[in-house]
Amino acid sequence: MNSSRVTPSVIAAGAGLTLSLFLLTGCRVGPKYVRANLPAVPPAAYKENQVGSEQAGENGWRQARPEDAMLRGKWWQVFQNDELNGLEEQLNINNQNIKQYFENYMAARAVVRNAHASLYPSISFAPSQSVQGRGSQSAATTTTSTTGTSTTGTTVANTTSQSYSLPFSASWEPDLFGMVRNTIREDANAAQVSAANLANETLSEQTSLAQYYFELRGQDSLQELYNKTVETYRDTLRLTQTRYRTGLDSDQDVAQAETNLRTAEANAASVATTRGQYEHAIALLVGQATGNFYLSARPLIASPPYIPVGVPSQLLERRPDIAAAERTMAEANALIGIGQAAYYPDISLSASAGTQSSSISKLFNLSAGFWSLGSSATETIFDGGARRATVQQYKALYNSDVAAYRQTVLNAFKEVEDYLVASRQLAEQQQRQQSAIASAQRYQQLALTRYKTGVDTYLNVLTAQNSVFSSQETEVSLRTSRMTSAVQLIAALGGGWSSSDLPSEKEVNRKP
Repeated sequence: MNSSRVTPSVIAAGAGLTLSLFLLTGCRVGPKYVRANLPAVPPAAYKENQVGSEQAGENGWRQARPEDAMLRGKWWQVFQNDELNGLEEQLNINNQNIKQYFENYMAARAVVRNAHASLYPSISFAPSQSVQGRGSQSAATTTTSTTGTSTTGTTVANTTSQSYSLPFSASWEPDLFGMVRNTIREDANAAQVSAANLANETLSEQTSLAQYYFELRGQDSLQELYNKTVETYRDTLRLTQTRYRTGLDSDQDVAQAETNLRTAEANAASVATTRGQYEHAIALLVGQATGNFYLSARPLIASPPYIPVGVPSQLLERRPDIAAAERTMAEANALIGIGQAAYYPDISLSASAGTQSSSISKLFNLSAGFWSLGSSATETIFDGGARRATVQQYKALYNSDVAAYRQTVLNAFKEVEDYLVASRQLAEQQQRQQSAIASAQRYQQLALTRYKTGVDTYLNVLTAQNSVFSSQETEVSLRTSRMTSAVQLIAALGGGWSSSDLPSEKEVNRKP
C-alpha cells in the first residue's frame, strides 16, 4: 500500500496490529526450568569431621558449629604468611590463564547483548542520488512533391534527469512464541557458566600457587636437614679417621663413614633441582619470567590453620564447579524451548517511508513523501521429522547435563571427605613421627657413646644415624603434606566463593 497521505483508518489499523503483537509476545513455549534433584540427600555433617573430633584443635579442623564464619574472599590469608599473600595478589593480576577465562566471559556477555537486540526492530536509512541522461541524435526526413524532392534534418538535444531520495525502512520479527527470549536465556545461562568457569579457574590457579609455595618451603626444610646431616656425617668421619690413625678402628669403618657422607652430600645437592622447578612454576603462575624471579630460602615451620568446613548442604552454594554444572542445565533447558518454538510460524513486519523528488529543493515537500507497510508469515508444513528430532536431541542433552551436575555434586562431597581424612591422618602421623625421631636420636646418642668407648663398632653408629635422618626426612614430608592438604581442603570447600558472587541473568546482559 502506497500513498502520499496517511489516513486515520490506516493509523488505527496499524496501532491495533501492533497492540495485538505485543500481547502475543507474552507467550513463551518450552519447559519451565527447575533445578534437578540431588542423587542423594546430603548428610547432616561430614563423616570425617565427626571421626576424631577430640583431636580437632591439633588437626587444624573441627566439627562445624552454627556460629562458625565461613571462608570468604582472600582465603589464603588464613595461613598468615605475608609472602604468600603478596604472591597471590600478583597471580590475581598477572596470571594469563585467568585473563583468558575472563575474556571468554566478556565475549559470552557480548553474545547475550547481541541476542537481546533481536527483540527490537531494525531501522535503516539509505539516502541516494541518481542522474540519468540521453545523448544527442540526428535524423533525416525526405519529402517528395511535384516540384521535386527535399530532405530535412532533425536534431534531438542531450537530456538528463536527476532523482533524490531519503528513504527509511524498518523490519521486525516479533517474538510471538519465545524463540528470541529462549535464546537470550540460553546465552545468559552460558555467560553464567563462563563466569563460574572463571571463578573455578581462578580458584585452581590460586590453589596451585599455595601448594607450590608450601612444597618449595618443604624443599627448603629438606635442604636445611640435609646440610645439618652432612655436617653430622662429616664430624663422624673425622672421628673415625682419628680412631683409625690410633689403631682403634679399621680402614673399613673409615670407608663406610666416607660413603655415608658422600651419599648425604649427593642428596643435599639434589634438593636444588626440585626446589628450582617449584620456583619456576610459581613464576609462571604470577606472570613473571623465570629468569627474573627468585624466592629466598625459608624453611617451613608453619602449621595448618583452623579451617571451618561447615555442613555438606552448604557445599552446593560454595563451589563454582557445581554452579557451572547447574547453569549448564539451565542453558540446556532453554535450548529445548528454542527447539519447540520452531513448530510455530514466523511473523515478519516491514515498513518504509521517506521522500523522493527530481529536485532537491522539493525533496521535503509533502507531495514528495511515500510510505509502505507489509507483513509476512512463514510456517513449515512438512520437514520429515527434523524439528521433532531436534527437540529430542535437546532433551537428551539436558538429561546428560543433569547427570553431569549430579556427578559433580557427588565428587565435591568425596573431595571434602578425602581431604578431611588426609588432614586427620597426616596430623596423627606427624605426631607419631616426632616420637619416632626422639627415639632414633636417643638410640643414636647411645650408639655413639658406646662406639667412642669401644664397646660397639661403627656399624651401629651408621645404622643409628641413618635412622635419625630417615625419620627426620619423613617428618619434613609429613609437615609439607599437611600444609598442601589444608590448601586442597580449602579448594574442595570452594575457597570462600559463594553462589551470590555469580552474576544474575540481568547482570550479564548489561554493558561492562
